[in-house]
Amino acid sequence: MHEKLIECVPNFSEGKDLSVIKQITDEIEKIDDVKLLDVDPGPDMNRTVVTFVGSPKGVKEAAFQAIKKAAELIDMRKHQGSHPRMGATDVCPFIPVSGVTVDDCVELSKEVAKRVGEELKIPVYLYEKSARIPERENLAKIRQGEYEALPEKLKKEEWKPDFGPAEFNASAGATVIGVREFLIAYNISLNTREKLHATDIAFELREKGRSARRGNIEPYYYKGTKILKYTEGNYPCGSCDFDGTTIEETIEHCKKEHGYDLVDLLKENGIDIKKIDSESVKKPGIYKNCKAIGWMVPNYDRAQISINLTNYNVTSMHHVIETTRELAAKRGLVVTGSEIVGMVPFPALMKTGKYYLRKQGRSVGIPIRDILNTALQSLGLTDVADFILEERVLGLPKNQDNALVEMKVTDFCDEVSRESPAPGGGSIAALAGALGASLSSMVSNLSSNNRGSEKADDILNKAADKCQNIKHILVKAVDDDTNAFNSYMDARRLPNKTAEEKTVREAAMLDGLKEAVMVPLNTAKLSYEAIEAASLVVEYGNPNSITDVGVGAHIAFTGVIGGIYNVLINLKDIKDEKFNSEMRNTCSELKLKAKRLLDSVLEKVEAKLG
Repeated sequence: MHEKLIECVPNFSEGKDLSVIKQITDEIEKIDDVKLLDVDPGPDMNRTVVTFVGSPKGVKEAAFQAIKKAAELIDMRKHQGSHPRMGATDVCPFIPVSGVTVDDCVELSKEVAKRVGEELKIPVYLYEKSARIPERENLAKIRQGEYEALPEKLKKEEWKPDFGPAEFNASAGATVIGVREFLIAYNISLNTREKLHATDIAFELREKGRSARRGNIEPYYYKGTKILKYTEGNYPCGSCDFDGTTIEETIEHCKKEHGYDLVDLLKENGIDIKKIDSESVKKPGIYKNCKAIGWMVPNYDRAQISINLTNYNVTSMHHVIETTRELAAKRGLVVTGSEIVGMVPFPALMKTGKYYLRKQGRSVGIPIRDILNTALQSLGLTDVADFILEERVLGLPKNQDNALVEMKVTDFCDEVSRESPAPGGGSIAALAGALGASLSSMVSNLSSNNRGSEKADDILNKAADKCQNIKHILVKAVDDDTNAFNSYMDARRLPNKTAEEKTVREAAMLDGLKEAVMVPLNTAKLSYEAIEAASLVVEYGNPNSITDVGVGAHIAFTGVIGGIYNVLINLKDIKDEKFNSEMRNTCSELKLKAKRLLDSVLEKVEAKLG
């Protein structure tokens, strides 16, 4: 589990007046849990692209306030610029970064769109993944005719906005809101200064592919002697030597023999299937959601393949660099490294790190930083510039500087020993569970991926990975438990003189108490899962580390009992009987299961000790 983070990249129709831009971005920076990352004004386009990230709640509010301020300050009747546009806030995309799904963002985008339409009286169209009808997925299609076409467009039933009035807002125009995947700008460097060599590989990688050739296409495809064209009665396949007598025959061949839709490929290249004669034959690229070109970078003294990955869950960095290494080797070239331009989502870099660890036959159940550093080394991300994780990774899990878990062990022990009630048993229980999971992860990693361990590798690797996740959540719970207790104490301090104040205080105290119950309950459940992991490791782990498994199981049991105790002590002040009963039953069953499992683990440990 990681921090919930969404990126928002609104485009405003003002790129010259920096004071207007500043007033808009000020609205964003006023919102808690939001960080302004970039402001990129373009005077010629008269357009500014703003990038900010934050929690779902923060991003939702910041986006609305920015759109509202733009509507107040930008008058589209006076706007001129080279970039297509239809409103003061032309487009406002939301992008899932970590801890949230596309569906979560789609729901959020609709809530913002509804509020913009109702409160600001601006017509709003939903696009990309938020689109309600396929015809509105494409931004360019929605924006066709731009601001000037809106008065007539809004009169047509097919262009009725998704939210807001179907009336022309002369000052603010219309706004397009939706969800798209995160775009990773990724460049791969080659040991050549020849741009054509980089372009040759780029065209092999990118989804839209290239114009097809035959003859002398190895190793450099662009040197092929014959450029293929579609002509009446002759419709060549771009992927093999087949020639169809009709385009329909070639379409069927491509689908059956090569598994791609030729009609979609031609459309991607701007070719109308009905007007195909004399057009270049197209050969598809290797990767979906991949755009690529080749260029020369004088500052780096080498050529690069410049790539945009529009959905890293489909095609990620490790996919394209590994294929590039193969294609480069065929051409006598070497990949010297790569670079990420701008930011990269934490899950994308984690996915790449885990890919290379598995490729090396190593466990992925290791600390997060170790996985990310594996990704950095494997991709060669320090080839042309430094790469600092804290500055470049969106959603990188981190603790507040004043977090308990950031203390030295001696300082933490001192803090626990003082007269203040927190941190207390709940925080210690979470730490105990985290340590228990850590020991099982350690033994799993020591015992797996060695000569002779092949039969147990899969079990131990999965156990290590699970333990790392448990550890990560429970380390965070050390502070969560203290914060939950403090929230309850803050609620108790609320005024309670009037009837209304008493009602508000009691509700806040109940919420605080329930939070103070759920955090340690989760600690207890996760600590039990750590004992479950220990029960696997004691079976398949290295006997020389058997005592470590026993210690891990025992301290994880402390996490279970400590969590349960903290649930029970907080229940006495909660008057919700149904909630109380459910919690007590859950704790009773969990305690019994954990004790049985611990006894089983310790019995095996002591048997192996002799």
